[in-house]
Formats: sequence, C-alpha cells, structure tokens
Amino acid sequence: MTTAVNDLSKVRNIGFIAHIDAGKTTVTERVLFFTGETYKIGDIDDGTTVMDFMSLERERGITIGSAATNASWNDHQVNIIDTPGHVDFTAEVQRSLRVLDGGVVVLESVSGVQPQSETVWRQANDYGVPRMIFVNKMDRLGADFDNAVKTVHDRLGANAVPIQIPIGAESEFKGMINLIERKAYVYDNEDAVEHKVMDIPDEYKENVEKFRNELIEKIAETDEALMDKFLEDKEISIDEMKLALRKAVISLKIYPVLCGSALRHRGVHPLLDAVIDYLPSPVDVPSIKGTDPSDESIELERKPTADDPFSALVFKVVTDQHVGRLVYLRIYSGILESGSNVYNSSTRTRERAGRLMKMHADSREEIKQASAGEIIAAIGLKDALTGNTLCDQSKPLLLESINFPDPVLSISIEPKTRADQDKMGEALARLVGEDPTLHTWTDEESGQTVLAGMGELHLDVIVERMKREFSIEAIQGAPKVAYRETISKISEKQGKFIRQSGGRGQYGDCTLRVEPLEPGSGLIFESEITGATLPTEYYKPIESGFREAAQSGTIAGYPVVDLKVVLTDGSHHDVDSSEMAFKIAGSMAFKSAMASSAPHLLEPIMKIEIVTPDEFLGDCLGDLNSRRAQILKMEQQGNSQAVSAFVPLAETFQYATTLRSLTTGRASFSMELDHYAKVPVHIANEISDSKG
Repeated sequence: MTTAVNDLSKVRNIGFIAHIDAGKTTVTERVLFFTGETYKIGDIDDGTTVMDFMSLERERGITIGSAATNASWNDHQVNIIDTPGHVDFTAEVQRSLRVLDGGVVVLESVSGVQPQSETVWRQANDYGVPRMIFVNKMDRLGADFDNAVKTVHDRLGANAVPIQIPIGAESEFKGMINLIERKAYVYDNEDAVEHKVMDIPDEYKENVEKFRNELIEKIAETDEALMDKFLEDKEISIDEMKLALRKAVISLKIYPVLCGSALRHRGVHPLLDAVIDYLPSPVDVPSIKGTDPSDESIELERKPTADDPFSALVFKVVTDQHVGRLVYLRIYSGILESGSNVYNSSTRTRERAGRLMKMHADSREEIKQASAGEIIAAIGLKDALTGNTLCDQSKPLLLESINFPDPVLSISIEPKTRADQDKMGEALARLVGEDPTLHTWTDEESGQTVLAGMGELHLDVIVERMKREFSIEAIQGAPKVAYRETISKISEKQGKFIRQSGGRGQYGDCTLRVEPLEPGSGLIFESEITGATLPTEYYKPIESGFREAAQSGTIAGYPVVDLKVVLTDGSHHDVDSSEMAFKIAGSMAFKSAMASSAPHLLEPIMKIEIVTPDEFLGDCLGDLNSRRAQILKMEQQGNSQAVSAFVPLAETFQYATTLRSLTTGRASFSMELDHYAKVPVHIANEISDSKG
C-alpha cells in the first residue's frame, strides 16, 4: 500500500479523460498492475476491472462514476481518477477536472478526436488543466498515428507534438521510439508485458531525426535560451529538452503525444514515466484562489503547503453500503486530521471529519491525516455537498464551486408498491445528493414524482441503481423533454394588485418592460426608475415576483429563459403597500408583458455523430431526415462514413435501438447537448395543446 508523501513535488494528481470506448479504464487497469497496486489485470469484457466496480458498470462495459485510486511509480505518488466517456455522465468529468492538476487524454488510433473528446478537451481548457495525449489501440485494424495527431490539430486547434513515434501499426505494432532519448522500446512477442530498450532500427533512423528536429523546434519556440542554441546549431542536451518541455506542458503551450496499446500492455511504462516527467505536481500549478465568505470582494490565496491554513473542495459524494456517506476531497492547503472539526464556508456550518480514507476504487485504506495536494475521502461529513468548501474556521475561505449543466430530459417515476413510497423518497434524496445533474420534484398537477437528468442512459442507470442498491421496483413514465420559453420582441405592461377587505388593504403597482436577450443569457432584472417614484425596498419583491412567474411560461408552462426585465414605473400607498403586494404585482406585470411579446418555445438540440459502414449510409440519413435532423458534414473514415448532425432531443428516443436494427449493430453514435432552438410552429401547438 502507498504511504503518505511529504514531498509535494513527488505527487501527481491526474485523470484519464476521453470519448467513450477509447480505452481509459483499460489504461488505468494496466497502470495499477504495473505499479503493483493490483496483482491481476482487470478486463472490461470479463467484468473484472478495479475501477469499474459497480455491477452496472461491469455489465454494460462503461464507466458511470469517476473512481479514484492511487499508485506509486519511481518514488512518486500518482493519484488517479478514471472518468466516464459517455456524455450523460459529463458531470463526473466536470468535477474531476476541477480538482486535477493534469490529464491524460486517451484517443483511439483509428478515429482520433471524436465528439466527446472535443467536449472533455473544452472542459479541460475551462479549468486550465495541462494535458498529454495517449493514442491507444495502435494494434487495431486501420490504426493511423499521424492521422490521430492531425485530428488534434484540426478539431481541437491544439499544439500536439509527438514525443514518440510507433514502430509499425495494426498487427505489426511492435513498440515505440522515444524521440527525446533516441531509444526504441520493443515488445518482442505477442504476450510480452515488459519492453526491451534497444537502439533505433535502421529503417526508422531518418524519420526519427526528422521528427526529433521538429520536436526540438517546437520546444525551443517556448524557451528563449533554447531557441538561441537551436538557431546557432548547438547541441541541446536531453535534460534541457525535458525541462523546457515540462515548462511548456504546464503552461499549456505544448501537448505531448505518446502511443501504445493498453490492452496488450504496450506503452504503459513510458506513459507513466512521461506523467512523472511532464505533468505538474501540486506545487507547479498556481496557488488556489478564493474569497472571504463574509465579504466576497476580498480575494484570498492558499499555497499548497502544510503550513498554510486548511482548505479543501468537496468534488464528489457517494453513499457506500458498508460505511455510509463518503465525501471525496481535494486538499489544497494545510493538514486534515481524522476526528477534527472543519468549517463548511459554503453552508456556514461546522462539521466533523470522522475517519479519513485513501481510496483504491471501491476498497479503502484508513489514514490518520492528509495534507495539501492529496485526494482522499472522509466519513462523517453529514451535510457537505459537491462544490462545498471546507476550511479552518479561524481562517475562512470560499473556493469557486463547480458549475453543472441543467437536465434536459425527465421521466415520471412511481414505486410498484405502497410500502416502497417512503423508501423511494429516501433513495432519490441520496442519489440526488451524489449527482448534481440529477433533479427531482413532485408534479403539482399529477402528484407524480419527476426525475430529470442528462439523457436516456443516465435515467436508466438511476432507475436500475434504485432497484439494485435500494431494492425499489419503479414504474417509469415516458421521457419528457425539458423545453424552455422565451420572447421575440419588446413589450411593456403594468401589474396592479389592489385588495380592500376591511382594515388594512393591499396595494402594489409596477410597470415592467421585457426585452429578448442572446441565447444563454439567463434572466436579468434592472430598474430604470429615478427619483422617489417607488421606494427601493419594493424592487426586490418585484424581482422575486417576476422570477417566480418565470418558472412557468405562458405557452405551455415551461421555464422562461434569455430575457431582461426592466422596472420602468410604479406607485405605492403609504399604509397599504407591502412586499407581498409588490411581489404579486411584479408577477402580474411579467405574465402580461410576456404574453404580448411574441413568446415561443425552445427545444434542446443535440449534436449527434454517427459512424456507419458505407452500405448503411442511405438508411441512416433517411432515418435522420425523418427526425428533423440538420446534416452538418460527412467524412470518409476507412470503409465507414462519419456523419455529424443536429437533431432535436425529442426525436432521439430509442435511437440506439433503431440504429442497431438499421445497421445490424455495426454503427455507433454519440450525442451531446449543443444548444436550444425555436420549435416549429405546428409542433409547438401540439406541445401546448397536450399541456393545456
């Protein structure tokens, strides 16, 4: 088992991120095997992986929850998070990237960059995570290392620079050549687990020098001293190259590319070496910045040392059948001891961290304390939720939380038996506590419980988990799309609420103007009132009245988005006016203005990418056209066609089954939310009639 590392420069917090089926979990399994953390190699097809430990994950062969583990390599501690590739579990990637210092992006050698690779790359850019790229499955038919690197340049616009080149490809893939050290790593037979270090084969020497010079030039572009040497044709040492490349990776100027085949163990050792050599330790990344909880305009900073006050971010909450609630933390500064009290600055409450655990996927090792730079789990934190900050109460700090996308699909759900009713409420509360992209509420009209998530697979998995983990059989309703409402033109209306009922009455009067905004702007409230027309104490109730009314629009009762509400006029009564009266007036004015501002429905539009053998292309396109799809592009990939399209979410239900039957199971697809767009009038009428 690994021991605590006092030297933070010898810690690496990394994640494996990629498109579904690129081989992240297989890479992680090999890493654990070679670092001595496991004694038997886990296999996805056999359902014996360490990282995919949920029974559901093993059956479906996909990663659902991000799993944390750690390993030792060359006297360094490597904390690893294996993340899901499926877009329905994008929150798992989001929260992992928030707490990682570096990432390994796994690409598939035949397809290169795929749609979900673009999504995780964008998320990593948002968090400024240094990355390296591992081109996996080099032994597959159609493997093309150069093309995979080209897709990184073309689709991600990233400066991907190979630091290895493969020896052979497909069934002839024998190993790789390290360009920096001019060494060949060769696997001399089918079952070889370890590589042999050899001189470069003669037929590769010319290519190696060409690629090596390109590599030196790319590194020199990021380092003035090296550039001078390069221009003067002076010899640049291996150590100088490594040091300059490390700096360039940490400053996001270069993304080194390596290759291998994790399933056949090839390239994993050199990948681990590269993680140590080029990805940052907690001391290489900027100190964490936060704000003072009592005054958020005051910026505070915590250095990644044991001497600074304690601060940590909760990035995941899991309910474990054996120990209860496990709260995953990334510690940014200071020391956390088991049994100590911590301050939750997000909820302004005190909590007690009972026991501390170092995680190895679903097994645990108890530790007495953890310090800056570590990723651990704590038991006993009853109220901490994902995105909360834990800190030292005498030196409070509030870290930026984690933003998650809103759900796009909902189903109604009810237990099969009356006895399961209370159990279901408890189970859903736990599952929602674990997953920030899962929402649940009771529909006022039908009284049914509604469950909303990121897609069909996401909701299927939640229902299946209720059955397995909580023994609750549930009946599912048909999926419903999370439509939105917005407006097309400016409108201004008055809302007046007057009630006399003996004694003190109610009086509230305001005029609101609504204006359409750009997509993604949300809801904005402003006031144009000058002078003493209306006391400012009534602005807040008017705003809360409008925001409450905006929860259900005028067409079909869906939430309203992307508009600005401006308070332009109002009047009050010295005795009868109250906050409640102005809240009602604000709601009335908003509903009236919205109804006369040409409101329309918006629907979620998914970006879908399908890879199908050539002979099924016509059938796939015909099916897409019947689903109101807009074809964006088609490109040849070997004997297959890759089709990109926009398709409304409402038209995608059961698409996996349809595609399977159209192509005899030979096509694959991936789908993610891209934007919201106006619903065609005839469909909008059907939706509002069904709600009406």
